[in-house]
Amino acid sequence: MNINKPSNDFNEVVKGRRSVKVYDPEAKISREEMEEIIMEATLAPSSVNMQPWRFLVIDSPEAKAKLAPLARFNQEQVETSAAVIAIFGDLKADENVDHIYEQMVAHGYMPQDVKDMQLAKIKAYYDNMPHQVNLETALIDAGLVTMQLMLVARAHGYETNPIGGYEKDQIADVFGIDKERYAPVMLLSIGKGTKEGYPSYRLPFEKIAQFR
Repeated sequence: MNINKPSNDFNEVVKGRRSVKVYDPEAKISREEMEEIIMEATLAPSSVNMQPWRFLVIDSPEAKAKLAPLARFNQEQVETSAAVIAIFGDLKADENVDHIYEQMVAHGYMPQDVKDMQLAKIKAYYDNMPHQVNLETALIDAGLVTMQLMLVARAHGYETNPIGGYEKDQIADVFGIDKERYAPVMLLSIGKGTKEGYPSYRLPFEKIAQFR
């Protein structure tokens, strides 16, 4: 199996996905293609379309050197991948609500009266939203976009691995990010895999789901 072959086949993209931890260090991803991959990923669902996901693409040697001490047991991924994408949840994503819904009308996706009605409700909702609910919403949306990012990357011929074990309490300071606003979610390494990831066992249907 060619693990780096671009594919538009849904079954191959989804069922063939593996967490790849060893990459070809010579293989790079252009910033134009990286932008395309990320923008395709942002078609993921988002609560009231607030799109609270934020991405820091770490692809320069200097930035990787900053990240390496934070990556714990994932040094090889940082060193060999084309990039490591740090995903954050924006806890002030509602600041974009006017722009988002104005563009919904401008693109013909929503009539003005519906926009006005929804906007009033959304603003009132966010004005009274507890911090924990806001955080959980941002983390859920960021998780959705990360999974979509992994599948989009595979369709482009790249492999990925999500990394939850890193110094989340330090990454904002290291990269000069507002840690009160941006909640760290995970890191995602991406590149041309040199070794196919191991398959993993999944629990059977009857262990995880039921009909009523």
